[in-house]
Amino acid sequence: MNNSTRPSVGDMETDVIVVGFGAAGAVAAIEASDAGARVMLIEKMAFPGGLSIASAGGIRVSDDSTEALRYLEATCGERTPLPLLRVLADGMTQVPDYIRRLAVLNEATVRVTPALGNYPLPGYEALAYCEVEAVPSLEGQPGYHAMQPVKNGTRLFKVLEDNVHARQIEVVFEMPAQRLIAEDGRIIGLTALRQGRPISIRARRGVILACGGFEADAEMQRQYFQVGQVLTGSFLGNTGDGIRMAQAVGADLWHMWHYHGPYGIEHPDPAYPFGLYLKAVPMWTPGRADFVSDLGVSSEPGKASEKALARLAWILLDQTGRRFMDEYPPYPGDTGVRPFDAFDSKTQRFPRNPAFIVFDEVGRAMYPLGRVVHNDHYERYTWSADNSAEVANGIFKRADNLSQLAAIMEVPEADLVASIARWNEAVHNMHDSDFGRLPETMVAIEKPPFFVGRVRPLVINTQGGPRHNERQQVLDPFGAPIPRLYAAGELGSVFGHLYMSGGNLTECVVGGWIAGRHAAALDPT
Repeated sequence: MNNSTRPSVGDMETDVIVVGFGAAGAVAAIEASDAGARVMLIEKMAFPGGLSIASAGGIRVSDDSTEALRYLEATCGERTPLPLLRVLADGMTQVPDYIRRLAVLNEATVRVTPALGNYPLPGYEALAYCEVEAVPSLEGQPGYHAMQPVKNGTRLFKVLEDNVHARQIEVVFEMPAQRLIAEDGRIIGLTALRQGRPISIRARRGVILACGGFEADAEMQRQYFQVGQVLTGSFLGNTGDGIRMAQAVGADLWHMWHYHGPYGIEHPDPAYPFGLYLKAVPMWTPGRADFVSDLGVSSEPGKASEKALARLAWILLDQTGRRFMDEYPPYPGDTGVRPFDAFDSKTQRFPRNPAFIVFDEVGRAMYPLGRVVHNDHYERYTWSADNSAEVANGIFKRADNLSQLAAIMEVPEADLVASIARWNEAVHNMHDSDFGRLPETMVAIEKPPFFVGRVRPLVINTQGGPRHNERQQVLDPFGAPIPRLYAAGELGSVFGHLYMSGGNLTECVVGGWIAGRHAAALDPT
């Protein structure tokens, strides 16, 4: 770095620096400010919200911390220390009142709806969702900031954002953080870019990293995901900045392999930066046919219904023309991506990545098969009502018969014909003996023309990042806190085995308030 671009020491100064203006950063800034600290909230993008603003908006909560802890223990698979999970479970019981207090500012409506855990693990019956279901100033608007349409995640963020502004917290956009500054082993600030110029910001009390994971960083995907690079779903700003910054000052990492997301469609234009989500479908809990959660699907997220499962128009086939999974698992946005990880050592490839989505003329006309959900000003792709535009633009390819379909897919015709016949027999018998797909979701594939598209794993967000303790303090590889450095939200999530729907939002709120309060309580340097 030459002298003309070298940052001077202390170009700016504050008590607490919060990096990232999503839900976690907003809560951390609110709580640090309420505790008496001067706070600066910096965001690399030109707009706020991060991934939180694009979420379904259901924060996982409970009225029984003991049962919530049992569920967290099971979903984390012994990869996360018990004291940390206990703090999160206790926080789950406090979140509703906390959100209600913040919602008073803009007269938002908050509700709590019972909703089973995604998997029938110990404690799963004690869970619920807390949602902001209406904000008067948002209702009727087509979008907010860079997010369209307005969802409950948008409403939640609006409540948080209004509370940030009400406290006159300094917010700076288009200021990407670059490096943490350490002195005598403790973090005293960071360097960032402002209008292309490197500056340094001194933090008298602490730095809170709330800048998300690495879902939009192709190289980190290749290094940490077995299947390699996957499609990015909803936000381009999370490129692992906080992970690299924390590593540079000695942070340990955890859960780097674990990401949350469904399988999705790849757009035929390689310049299109997002994967295309398939139809949103309700979640279900194995063994509990009496409960289906349509969080983020219907106009009433979190609503329980006895008959809410969707008829899924398609099946998935691998690169040999064979079916390989239940296309409608209990939580499509979680473990639905894992079957794509299979590696064939004989052919030295991943035969399910990409895979093929196959349906017929009945399926084509059933409903829009795809959708776009992203927090970005990038031009949104509008999906046609009957998928005809997607056939015309090449997202799906048409075949008049199964022979043509096999040729398009470049798979053996006999194997493809056998796979379709076996599927149709399963539909006729209402029993999928191969992968156990629920009968009410099954649709035959028998009326030509037939259609095919390419699907890949799609990442909504990652769970990996710097390891932290129950105070949200970032830890080194020996378990010691790195003084005055914190992480909150998706950055180093506690979830190390299965994801709990709404769980990252819970971490944003609980982890945000812990980090903000703890940092603000430190003696200033």
